[in-house]
Amino acid sequence: MNQGIYVFAQIVEFLPQRIFDRIVEKYEGNKYVKHFTCWNQLLCMLFGQLTNRDSLRDLMVALNAHSNKSYHLGFGKNVTRSNLAKANETRNSKIFEEFAYHLIDIARRNRANDDFEIKGTVYAFDSSTIDLCLSVFWWAKFRKAKGGIKRHKTTYSF
Repeated sequence: MNQGIYVFAQIVEFLPQRIFDRIVEKYEGNKYVKHFTCWNQLLCMLFGQLTNRDSLRDLMVALNAHSNKSYHLGFGKNVTRSNLAKANETRNSKIFEEFAYHLIDIARRNRANDDFEIKGTVYAFDSSTIDLCLSVFWWAKFRKAKGGIKRHKTTYSF
């Protein structure tokens, strides 16, 4: 159901911003910064990752295409290629590394259960095709111009 919020903004709502701010303070990431904060940098890079951008220039083209929505997406007032490149170059990468480890820890805690534990005997069947030459193995017709046989393997697990 559309609530008037962009999908990217809905994804960002899952990120614990207070934890990120605490990590930024620990490494003094926003020291001497007026407009383009570490949070803005994170959102820009996250947008680039989620939209499968190949380069910083490609990311900037996409961000400029959505410039009228940049406030609602959380990117800040004006994101320029030089600001983003300078931020990527000078800011401590430990900020984003520690935040990523925190998110991984949250995901592990949320998914730690025994739902997929299988009890009893498990049978795994593997079926592989072995290509054969039709001129030699005329009986192994697989396709019009290709011959082959199937090899089956069964594995047991307890």
